[in-house]
Amino acid sequence: MKVYDRLNASLGKWLPEKRIFIRSEDGTRFLRLRPLTQLTGLGGLTLVFGWTLFSSSLLVIDAVSAGSSRDQGQHAQASFEQRLLDLSAERDTRAAEAIAAQNRFAVALEKVSQMQSQLLQSEEQRRELEAGLHSIQASLSESLAERETIQRIMGQTDPLDADRTEEFSVALDILSGELRQAADQRAAAVQQAEEARIAAEELAVERDQILARNDEILTQLENAVTVSVKPLDDVFRSVGMNPDEVLRTIRRGYSGQGGPLTPISYSTRGNAALSEGEVKARQIVVTLDQMNTYRIAMEKLPLAMPVRQNFRYTSGFGRRWGRMHEGIDMAGPVGTPIHATGDGVVVFSGRQGAYGNLIKIRHELGTETRYAHLNRISVRVGQRVSQGERIGDMGNTGRSTGPHLHYEVRVNGRAVDPMSFIKAAENVQ
Repeated sequence: MKVYDRLNASLGKWLPEKRIFIRSEDGTRFLRLRPLTQLTGLGGLTLVFGWTLFSSSLLVIDAVSAGSSRDQGQHAQASFEQRLLDLSAERDTRAAEAIAAQNRFAVALEKVSQMQSQLLQSEEQRRELEAGLHSIQASLSESLAERETIQRIMGQTDPLDADRTEEFSVALDILSGELRQAADQRAAAVQQAEEARIAAEELAVERDQILARNDEILTQLENAVTVSVKPLDDVFRSVGMNPDEVLRTIRRGYSGQGGPLTPISYSTRGNAALSEGEVKARQIVVTLDQMNTYRIAMEKLPLAMPVRQNFRYTSGFGRRWGRMHEGIDMAGPVGTPIHATGDGVVVFSGRQGAYGNLIKIRHELGTETRYAHLNRISVRVGQRVSQGERIGDMGNTGRSTGPHLHYEVRVNGRAVDPMSFIKAAENVQ
């Protein structure tokens, strides 16, 4: 008591003792506020005010960081999609150039084939002319030899032999001219064939370069779509769902086909190079279809936040006080709007035991969400709701120590951590 009195006496200079008078019909009473009591009250108020400023700062920082992360994710996704479009356009251009080069190569090969045929024809004609010339030369030599023999015997010249000699000379000149013409044609054909062969080799090199570039583009596209599919696959695994089963379910609901059938044509040239490109192109198409199917599945999952105004996480998913807590708690003022986290159908709307006022929404792919301890319910059983639609207000009904939302997510009847869905939504933005 002496220490208490000394403290009050020393604090009295700055915090003099105050009295609060309370008047009633029977009399007047007063409350005495000693300096130490005033100091204790001021200290408590200071602590409460400081804690309020600290909590508000954390909430503001979290909201700003979450907004910038979503903006960066959306910008990265837009850049990636634009890159995919550019690569697809470049792939189509290179494929068109490869087809044009292949057509030019086929035309050049056709010309080479025609020139080779002409060259063989000319060679055959030359051989025939050479054989005829040799035969005529042999006959002429024999005739001259006979004429000389007869002239030596008879000692005179026969006019008929002179005519025959002149005829043979004329025939020999004609055959020599034909032979020279055939030789010239053969040389020209050989030159044209060599030029066509060089052009065909240049076209083959150009075609190989185009095919190599096309293969590089296909490889880049294949790597890009493969990298983009992995985060989506990880999202479903993180929430406890089998990605293969999810894909099969979506494809069963999106399997319509139709239209006239046209015959398939196949090319007989360049099968080795084109078949490899076709395999990569088909793999890219399959991966793109898988990514698109994942996107459709993501739209069917409850990935949004149920509370959009300021709140505090007061309890997480897991064991709490020796029992399993199958959801997360978000505390805020009574009347805070509660929104549906995904498209679905309301299967329960009313009061249920410790949940208090409860809403259950069934979504596709075997998922269900629950919103408990509500102050007001704005939907009815059988009503279809959309993601972001207001379904009720935060309250303090059921087994609750204060106004908050108890939010659950169940997959095929089994409770999973709702934070895995919330984080999955942030990862794919």
